[in-house]
Amino acid sequence: MTDTPPVGGQPAAPTPEPSADLPATPEGPPARLWDRMRDDPQYAPEHLALEAVRRLGPEAAQWAARARHDHPGISPEALADQAVRKFVNLARLSGAVSGAAGLPGAVLDVGVLAWTQARMVLHIAAAYDVDPLHSDRATDLLVLQRVHKVAESARLALGVAAGRERADALFGLGGQRPLGRIMWQLGVRLAQMAGVRAAKRVVAKIVPGAAIVLGTWANSSATKDLAERSRALYGRRGTAVPEPRRP
Repeated sequence: MTDTPPVGGQPAAPTPEPSADLPATPEGPPARLWDRMRDDPQYAPEHLALEAVRRLGPEAAQWAARARHDHPGISPEALADQAVRKFVNLARLSGAVSGAAGLPGAVLDVGVLAWTQARMVLHIAAAYDVDPLHSDRATDLLVLQRVHKVAESARLALGVAAGRERADALFGLGGQRPLGRIMWQLGVRLAQMAGVRAAKRVVAKIVPGAAIVLGTWANSSATKDLAERSRALYGRRGTAVPEPRRP
């Protein structure tokens, strides 16, 4: 770590290094979430948002708490900078995670990217001291990732997805439909959430060499745009009175 040169004869405070507990490699959605999204591709973004808050919210809260403990006085902006740098870098790598070709590979890749982006948004929320475990973060994810234009429609869709999740757990409602159609619909919905056109992701997996150039550029560009929207939203909320956590 290189410190900033002294100013006015006084040693400058070192810039904190990114916390070691941020993920080192891209990680995709858990297997049970993939199953849920495959069985209900129409509501794949909603299922992903709900699971992200459940699974990744605690991780983001712990990361922010540990960073503040290790670096007292660190600003929300500095914490958010760490999260954005880390997850944009992971987004650049996410296009080559699956190693699979064709439509299945494209679906896997946009799923990993959407999961990585959701993780980043929750870490940015935690950086600004906005509760990443709050149920409203799932709504935020869908609006920030432009799956829904307004919070009201996002909340409604989340309620439907949660109800279908419970019904499927009780009655096993996953239907038998053509796999190719399911994969295409799932890919389109996840690509919409990740900010990357599904057609581009398919081309990137099929055309030799395109995955490296197109995948890297598209993933990092979409993730940077999402980071800017997230910082604008949570930067405002972080200055307000903390919201109560819903049961």
